Amino acid sequence: MTSLGRPSGTAKTLLIVAAAIVSLEALTFAVLAVLELVNVTSGRVGFGIGVTLFFLVFSAGLFWAAWHVARGDSRARSPLVFAQLIGLGLAWNFKADSVAIALAVAVPAAVALACLLAPPVTRALSDEDPV
Repeated sequence: MTSLGRPSGTAKTLLIVAAAIVSLEALTFAVLAVLELVNVTSGRVGFGIGVTLFFLVFSAGLFWAAWHVARGDSRARSPLVFAQLIGLGLAWNFKADSVAIALAVAVPAAVALACLLAPPVTRALSDEDPV
């Protein structure tokens, strides 16, 4: 159901929790974009601008998906699930360098995934008629 109806009850709560977590992730990427842009040096202009643009586009995509999934748009769930899986992969890579950073990335990703894949959310966003 892309926009036929809005989830209610538990599904709505889980979607709002997931959207809030993803919005914080998006805000983090926006801040990282600004920090990258501020720290661009003459020796790495191309790289700095490229990373800044990547962070901004990724941040905008996360904000878009968070907004739409909170409204019950099923099309936004798949990109968010994919982004959280990437987050878990990044956390796995960070674990050797810093357990704190790994946990800071993994915990929100895991909670968002749990919310997005919960049975009430799956039922609410299904295109099938409820039985």
